[in-house]
Amino acid sequence: MLTHSDVLMSWCRMEFKPKKSRSLSIRKGKVDEATTFTVAEQQIPTVSQEPVKSLGRWYDASMKDTRRGAETLEFASESLPAIDKYGLQGNSRYGACSSGLFPNFYGHF
Repeated sequence: MLTHSDVLMSWCRMEFKPKKSRSLSIRKGKVDEATTFTVAEQQIPTVSQEPVKSLGRWYDASMKDTRRGAETLEFASESLPAIDKYGLQGNSRYGACSSGLFPNFYGHF
């Protein structure tokens, strides 16, 4: 399928950029490192070789999301003291949290 896509892309005078792509092959529920994919005679790097960030999340070969809890806790423990440092009260404190902290905090979920 990749070779057919490569032929079509060359027909319309476009090209794939394998360095900007990532591949992931799963066999029997485990990541298969032996399988490689090529486009335009260049190998597409696997997710285990070069993790990829998409929509604010990092994806790697572990396929686990257990680190997210630790990252969220770390983000909150760094951000809340920074807001406390400014000594804001009432609506100002709420504004700092709602416009700065919470959108970034929810990005960690």
